[in-house]
Amino acid sequence: MLKLIKNADVYTPESIGIKDILVAGEKIVAIEDKIADSDLYSQTIDLKGKILTPGLIDQHVHITGAGGKHGFGSMTPEIMLSEFISCGTTTVVGLLGTDGSARSIKTLYAKAKSLETEGLSAYIFTSYFGLDPVTFTESIQDDMIFIDKVLGCKIAISDERSSYPQDLDLLRHLKQVRVGGLIAGKKGILHIHLGGLNSKLDVLLRLVKEYEFPIEHISPTHVGRTLPLFEQAIEFAKLGGMIDITSGGTKYTDPYKSVLYALEKGVSIDKITFSSDGNAGLGITDETGKTIGFKKAPIHHNLEQVVLLVKEGKLPISEAFKLITINPAINLALKTKGQIKVGFDADFCAFNADLELTDVFSRGKEMMKDKEILVFGNFETKK
Repeated sequence: MLKLIKNADVYTPESIGIKDILVAGEKIVAIEDKIADSDLYSQTIDLKGKILTPGLIDQHVHITGAGGKHGFGSMTPEIMLSEFISCGTTTVVGLLGTDGSARSIKTLYAKAKSLETEGLSAYIFTSYFGLDPVTFTESIQDDMIFIDKVLGCKIAISDERSSYPQDLDLLRHLKQVRVGGLIAGKKGILHIHLGGLNSKLDVLLRLVKEYEFPIEHISPTHVGRTLPLFEQAIEFAKLGGMIDITSGGTKYTDPYKSVLYALEKGVSIDKITFSSDGNAGLGITDETGKTIGFKKAPIHHNLEQVVLLVKEGKLPISEAFKLITINPAINLALKTKGQIKVGFDADFCAFNADLELTDVFSRGKEMMKDKEILVFGNFETKK
């Protein structure tokens, strides 16, 4: 099935000007100044006056729900397809949180497959906060090799809910994701939740400096939780690591301001990503600090913060959108994601001149048109 997208102002995320794009099935097969009309095309879509970027990637989102630290009633539900489409997210990485008991790694896999059936691209991290891994097979390494959706493993440090892993504990996890990745043809990363304890990133810096472990396999997230933590994250990025700033959870300042601060300190924009921590459970408190209810961490702040980088931080679109397109694709080694390029997946977001999201395409399928969601999950009611 051939589909022609015409007259779009294309950012790959680099700006390449007004182009036509030919899509065959789920793939981009041509990008030209002009592509002739043909009766062979099943659809021709004119995006004149609109900006076109790659589809957005969220590499840390609780697709099966999270929360639970205030009891069973504080556990969040699954995310529905339309929630992702509404904010331009076409690729997700699901993961567990604190809870590796009531939440199942098998259910996480099933939800990723469900989202893929409905039109997204979905992957997962195996395990959860704890040091003793929760896996499909007998080991993290075997999960990397034999479970198609598994890109790496999650663990927590510098958090009172973590297992307080030491240097050798993390090195052994890293060995498994790296060797498993080598065998399976994946990159293999250890995705590391960072809490607010004073130990910060200390252990990760030791792994790189003292043990000389390749930094590209170490993926710290929530680095914008506190300013002292973020200062260490800047050091980590300058050593060549990729740092992930959470847009929807705990943070010391607006995430886009953290990016601007890092850039001022000499960090390359190519070493920073946003992820939402979406669907995590957040408490609602009254004026005395008492918890009076619960809410889900939002998943739309990745896009919101990137737009603020353009409008308030004065970054060009080609730089700001790297944080949620090509950079996470590089971090995860998703070889056909994060760019508008021949041979890549046909994942697109279209915006008007005010950078309001208007159209979304996922794997070649039109999911949103003129701000109206066209495709809903199997168990959703069209609004």
